[in-house]
Amino acid sequence: MCDQRQLAEMAKTSGAMNRRNFTAMGGAALLAGCASPNEGANAQETAASGPGAASGVTRTEVSIPTPAGTADATFYHPADGKHPAIIMWPDIAGVRPASQQMAERLAGEGYAVLHPNPYYRSVKGQQFADFASFMNEEGFSKVGPWREQNTPQAVMADSKAFVAWLDAQDAVDTARGIGANGHCMTGSWTFYAAAAVPSRVKAAASMHGGGLVTDSPQSPHRIMQAGTSYLIAISQDDDAKQPGAKDALRAAANEVGAKAEIIVYPADHGWTVLDSPSYDRAEAEKAWAQMMQLFAGL
Repeated sequence: MCDQRQLAEMAKTSGAMNRRNFTAMGGAALLAGCASPNEGANAQETAASGPGAASGVTRTEVSIPTPAGTADATFYHPADGKHPAIIMWPDIAGVRPASQQMAERLAGEGYAVLHPNPYYRSVKGQQFADFASFMNEEGFSKVGPWREQNTPQAVMADSKAFVAWLDAQDAVDTARGIGANGHCMTGSWTFYAAAAVPSRVKAAASMHGGGLVTDSPQSPHRIMQAGTSYLIAISQDDDAKQPGAKDALRAAANEVGAKAEIIVYPADHGWTVLDSPSYDRAEAEKAWAQMMQLFAGL
């Protein structure tokens, strides 16, 4: 995942992404609609709206019971019909307008998308207005204790709860597999989701995920599943820091017979996230197209 050194370099080379930049990119659509999720178990559904809202997408603020408590999340899905489900986790800065817009766009492609708060064990709802706020408000220090709660076992327990919740929703086509998508620190979570519920999670898309190859017995590359297809999008700077990771991932996939597309993109860590200082629209769209191909197989 991104570290403090990378953040400093991102700020120097790109300048901190501010809200005006994000608005210019079309991110204003969700600024007004990204309040803290409703704590009630049966939140009212509303049609997603705004200049950048996906047509025909319904948005619901939901609460999901887990072994650790209650996770707050947003559920996006096309207004009609049943659709393959996807768990889409945000990056280290958590749920915010940019991540919500990305989840809504994915739902507009024909998926039932659950967008959970990764820090629900510690805090509820949105904590940072955008990535610039994360960078400027000592985000690393703030999220440090929250991140520690997200052990591999905790993420796997969450994944089981999220899959069970999704399979109970009318908008979800349970005859199709479930996908997982994560960015930065949550890129590894897609591997944990597949390992936690291999019978349901059939596609995992990790975007500039951190810690995919470590010495731990629980390293993501050690728990790849034969029945899951993987898209592992690696940034050029992460590849420079750990050039052997892509080879280890390929070898691990081959060992278990998993299908894995492993690509090093000519872009820096964070390039797929709308409000990241490293956001690269052209390369982000290429990664998005690759992800659409992956999820088409669900």
